[in-house]
Formats: sequence, structure tokens, C-alpha cells
Amino acid sequence: MLFQLGCSSRECAQNEILSGLTVALALVPEAVAFAFVAGVEPLVGLYAAFMVGLLAAIFGGRPGMISGATGAMAVVMVSLVADHGVEYLFAAVVLTGLIQITAGALRLGKLIRIVPHPVMLGFVNGLAIVIFLAQLQHFQVKLPDGSYEWMSGNSLMIFLGLIALTMAIIQLLPKLTTLVPSSLAAILVVSLLVIGLNIDTKTVGDLASIEGGLPQFHIPSVPLNMKTLMIILPYAFILAAVGLIESLLTLNLIDDITGTRGRGNRECVGQGIANTVTGFFGGMGGCAMIGQSLINVNSGGHKRLSGVAAALFLLSFILFASDLIEKIPMAALVGVMFVVVIGTFEWSSLRIMDRIPRHDAFVLVLVSAVTVFTDLAMAVVVGVIVSALVFAWEHAKHINVKGYDDENGARVYELNGPLFFGSVKSFMELFNPENDPDDVILEFQNSRVVDHSAIEAIDNLAEKYIRAGKKLHLRHLSPECRLLLEKAGDLVEVNMMEDPLYHVADDKLA
Repeated sequence: MLFQLGCSSRECAQNEILSGLTVALALVPEAVAFAFVAGVEPLVGLYAAFMVGLLAAIFGGRPGMISGATGAMAVVMVSLVADHGVEYLFAAVVLTGLIQITAGALRLGKLIRIVPHPVMLGFVNGLAIVIFLAQLQHFQVKLPDGSYEWMSGNSLMIFLGLIALTMAIIQLLPKLTTLVPSSLAAILVVSLLVIGLNIDTKTVGDLASIEGGLPQFHIPSVPLNMKTLMIILPYAFILAAVGLIESLLTLNLIDDITGTRGRGNRECVGQGIANTVTGFFGGMGGCAMIGQSLINVNSGGHKRLSGVAAALFLLSFILFASDLIEKIPMAALVGVMFVVVIGTFEWSSLRIMDRIPRHDAFVLVLVSAVTVFTDLAMAVVVGVIVSALVFAWEHAKHINVKGYDDENGARVYELNGPLFFGSVKSFMELFNPENDPDDVILEFQNSRVVDHSAIEAIDNLAEKYIRAGKKLHLRHLSPECRLLLEKAGDLVEVNMMEDPLYHVADDKLA
């Protein structure tokens, strides 16, 4: 069994299990907090962290990556829960999983390759800021009337001191020993210090009770009709997209850190299985968690066993050890997450801002900002669109032509640069049909016909030459460009029927 989960030795299993324990401790406050964000009970978030974490670790495509309830998906759920109730959320989570399984079966995971590097840097930096901002809520204390106020005085000093101690242990312990993950050691030392000295500080139990039983199989109590489908379908698509984007980007990040390669399409299927099952067991669904994944990798958890262990430890906390876990000081967990923030943020991106193209620097900052103020999926989509528009704009300026007369008296135009929607306007301005000789050759040896806009531009240019009583020839088209024009032949034939004088001469020369 251990071999199937990635370990073939006792030492490997020990490292993976200890890393999983560290992750499980960090999962508790995150799951509870995201449940509150979504407007559901804490156990709904904890069950999601257990079920999604377990199944994604077993069936997913990236060993060592941790999944669970996430803020990116929680914010999408808010209005659904508020307007229709938690049962509709469970139904939406089931449908989310089915959509993700379909995406994996259609091998759509490879689309993550189109995400440019500046977008990846912006995603990482933005997520580091989001993780940091999420920790600030723990600097507030709940008053008897239910409101919150910021810590001050001795309570703030104690909280900051415990955070600093946690971070110091995490940084210094690896220099002495690597037998125990430094994050786990820091949590244990700070917890024993607080309990032993009876220090008055905020604990996990101040968030909510995590005590509960085993998750029970439960078919969502919603009407099985088209109206219900129309309610949950938009949310399911958004949740599926957000979950897959965050999971696949996290997969790429862990790939870079570990020097190994995950399987994107399998991860889509694994996330889908996890969410489908979770929806039937009263969980809020989830996806990959970059913070906990980095804790796991930095603690030595690179195999599937660490993810499975984290999920099982979390379940054991819910069933048997809620009293102990609720005594863990929040300062220790905040300190762990602050270390994650420092390790996640790409500090090198600040040094290279004045050395990379300005549009790449703009995309990097834009994606970081959109990640912080909206959500990850929106940030990635915006970043890819802006990068694509910049790419199109830059390549549109590369189109140019060199004209000369050949030995037969024909005017030859050597086209340089891609012909596509962004460059067709400049392309049309390069020619003067009225002053050219009767035969004009458009040389495509250094150019490519890319899209339908390019075909229309060639047809329009040919029409201008026909009206001037001249003929346009296309020469040295690549096989791909020739195939593209031939596929559009039916459209050209229709135009010829409407206007017998209209045609394009294609010289298929080697």
C-alpha cells in the first residue's frame, strides 16, 4: 500500500506522514475560515478538506500537492448559499466535479500551457498577498456582543512574539536537524509553551468547535428538475473553472519546485472525482491549496502518502482530538503561513521589473492586483487576454513588404511577417493596384496566412486588382496556409457566382 502511495521504504513513509501531520494542523483554521466565507457550518468546510484532500491525493496528477476547501471557490458559493441554501451548494459541487471530470477526459488540462510566465509570476505574487491578508483576521478578537476589534497592548505583543518564535524555529531548526519537519516542530513547541505557561492568547477553539462525526452519505435535497439545473449550472461552471485553474497553476508551481512533472489531465479528473464525492457527503468542495502544498513540499512531502496522511489526520482531529487541536495557539499557525508567504512571493520579480519588457511588467502587476481584489480565475483570464492582445499588437507591427520587378515584367511583393487579424489593415496599405503592372506576384516565403481575417484581406486585395484589370498570384504558400485557403474555397466560389469577375489566382509553385 505504501509503495502504491509513492513510498518504498520506512524512512520515506515516516517523512511523508510527519509532513502530512504538519499540513493537517494548518488545514484546520483555513477550512473553518473558508466555511464562514461561504456562509456554511465549519464542519462543511472540514469535511470538504478531508474528502477533497484524500481523493485528490489518490486520484490526482500531482503527488505531494494538497487539496481542500479554498477561498477562491468559497467566494463563488456565497450568493448561492444565501439565495437558495446549502443543499443547492451540495448539488452544485456534485455537478462541478462532473464538469471537471469531463474536462480531464477531453484533455483540456493542456490549455494551462498557454498561460505566459508573467501571468504565472503575477499569480504567485498575488496569491502570496492573499494568503498574507487572510492571516490579518486572526489579529482580531471577538467581543461579547459578537463584534470584533483589533488586538492591542499585551495581547498583541504576546501574539506577535509567538509568531516570531514560530518563524524563528522554522528557519533555524533545519540547520540542526531534518528528522522532524520544522513547521511541525514549531507548532508543537509554541503550543506546549502556551499550554505549559498558561499564556492567554487566541487559539483554534476561538474560531469554532471542530468536533464532529464521520461524514454521512447524503443525496442533496433539491428538486430534480430543469429549474434546479438552471440555478446550479452557472455556479458549477464557475466553480469548475476556478478549481481547475488554481489546481493546474499550483501543479505547475510544484513541478518547478520539485523538478518533476505532474499530469494535468489526470489532475482534472482527480479534482472532479473529489468534488463529486464530496458533494454527496456534505462538503463544500475545493481544489488545490498553494499554501498547504508549499508547507508539504518544504516539510519533505513529495509523495501521495503525505496528502492521504494529511486528510486522515484531519479526520482524526474531528473524531477524536478536537479538544487538543482547539488548544493550538493561532499565532503558531499564522507564523507558519507567514513563512509560506515569504517563500511563495517571487522576490526576484521585483529586481527584474526594469529589465523585462514593459508590457510583461504591466501584466505581472495587473495579475497580482486582480488576484488580490477579485479572484484567481479572473486574474488568470485577464492576464492571458492582455498578453494575447499585446502579442497581437507587437506582431501586427512586423508586417512589411519588399517590391521589385522580375525578368517577366511582373511586380513581385515579398511579404515579411504573419498575416492575421491584427496586421491586415497595415497589409492592405502596402499595395497600389492602380500603378502596378498587369501581373502581380505576392510572395509568401517569409510570411504565413493565419486566420479568416487574412483570407478576407487577400480576397479583398485580389478584388482591387481585378477591378483594375490586373491579376494577383500567390506564390510559395506553406502547406498549412495553402490548406487554409483551400478550405475557404467554397466561400470564394460563392462569391464568384455572385460576381463572375471576382477570383484569386493561386500559383502552387514549389
